[in-house]
Amino acid sequence: MTRSRAARTGGVRDADARSLIESILADSEAIVALGVTLEELGEDTAVLRMAKQPELTRGDGTIYHGGPVASLIDIAGDMVVAVRAGGGVPTISLRVDYLRPCTGPYLLATARLRRFGRTISVSDIDVHDDQGRLCAVGRGTYSSLVG
Repeated sequence: MTRSRAARTGGVRDADARSLIESILADSEAIVALGVTLEELGEDTAVLRMAKQPELTRGDGTIYHGGPVASLIDIAGDMVVAVRAGGGVPTISLRVDYLRPCTGPYLLATARLRRFGRTISVSDIDVHDDQGRLCAVGRGTYSSLVG
């Protein structure tokens, strides 16, 4: 993000974006408990990883429970808005569609910022398993105001 763009949007510059996101992730006990980490950060995109833990699965332990998958979607969507907003933002609404069982040693959530508005922002999120199979999609609506 250029200096003028950062000033115009209230966002952070690229050099500081990774640090901001890693700080937000580390400061939340819930996010730490889920084992969510930042893999990649681009302009208006973020890729987060969630490693499998027994507490995050159901049944025989091979399939992720839907709750942690929804949380991963929400966290990833929040992070792409946070870069532009300059900090963590509240979720207004979240939609999740489960397309297939999420399995494997980890999941990757790729979030794309669709709109950053003065008060409301929207991001779309795809969740893939370790084999690259799309297992869930989501859309989050967030406040554009840090809070």
